[in-house]
Amino acid sequence: MFLRNDKGTMKITKDNVLKSLSRVMDPDLHKDLVTLNMIKNVETDGKNITVDVNLTTPACPLKDKIQNDCIEEIKKDFPDAGTIKVNMGASVTSHTDQVKNAILPGVKNTIAVASGKGGVGKSTVAVNLAVALAKQGASVGLIDADIYGPSIPLMLGIKEKPRVYQDKDTMKMIPLENYGIKLMSIGFLVEDNAPVIWRGPMASGAVKQFMSDVQWGELDYLIFDMPPGTGDIQLTLCQTIPLTGAIIVTTPQEVSLADARKALHMFARVNVPILGVIENMSYFIAPDTGVKYDIFGNGGGEKMAAETNVPFLGSMPIDPRIRVGGDKGIPIVYDIPDTEHALSITEISQNMAAQISIININKASAPKLEIEIGE
Repeated sequence: MFLRNDKGTMKITKDNVLKSLSRVMDPDLHKDLVTLNMIKNVETDGKNITVDVNLTTPACPLKDKIQNDCIEEIKKDFPDAGTIKVNMGASVTSHTDQVKNAILPGVKNTIAVASGKGGVGKSTVAVNLAVALAKQGASVGLIDADIYGPSIPLMLGIKEKPRVYQDKDTMKMIPLENYGIKLMSIGFLVEDNAPVIWRGPMASGAVKQFMSDVQWGELDYLIFDMPPGTGDIQLTLCQTIPLTGAIIVTTPQEVSLADARKALHMFARVNVPILGVIENMSYFIAPDTGVKYDIFGNGGGEKMAAETNVPFLGSMPIDPRIRVGGDKGIPIVYDIPDTEHALSITEISQNMAAQISIININKASAPKLEIEIGE
């Protein structure tokens, strides 16, 4: 019940404001902000109102809507209020697990960016996802787990070597940093043209070391750019730490989708939640005519997501500037943030962050896949 003053109108009190805010729903989590404990502070002098809202990620795609909803609900109950100020903050939810916390104690969430085959732009997606999250205020790390074909050094324009220091009885590496993200790759440790001629266990061991022997510090998201396929490195990662989830990258064409389904099924078998599907190279818009061409087909990634009952995080167009940015070591999300490609990857990063929050808040490993997984 609202407290009322002598005139019969509702008093502007902290408790009354909280009752108003209890009608504001988080559209992704389907619960109100008060129940979710997102209202961190309410201040009022009886006329003006200030509210602090703490979301589950700085990359929340509905941040502006939630802020406007808070103001509107307060206005409904207190039409004579003076200044209404709603401050929006964020504290990223964490995927808690004893094994993960022992290996990566300061890392809240671990995400594998995977594909069933090479050539679908998986590394481009991983790099731009990481940069997009960092630009929105998240603390982000990126591990180049493609030991045989490391591309992160080139795509992020880094030629330095990581520093090493003594931590008790072990040697630790300090990750390199660029564009607001922390990075580690085998490419930082070998000569530019030197091939990595290792058997599977050695490559898998390197990925383990990138987790245990690197000083990552506090991170909201640690992204793994996986090699193509479903081999040793993928299994090693899944067995070493319980991942928050995996993202499957594909192109619209069936030859890519067939392998993407295999990658999705592999993660499902080892109980890794599928955060969603990203369709890369979805279409091309001719710069001279503006005509849209579906070079690799249309809608394959979205159809696969629907068939397997996992979220479709979004699609990315073909843009020659992506290749230029990769060669120059300047991600398009950072270099040309207002392009359609940069805006699409930012939206995809927000959708991914929302899925992570849903999984963590609901304390569920993942929605069950409604698919037949054969032998």
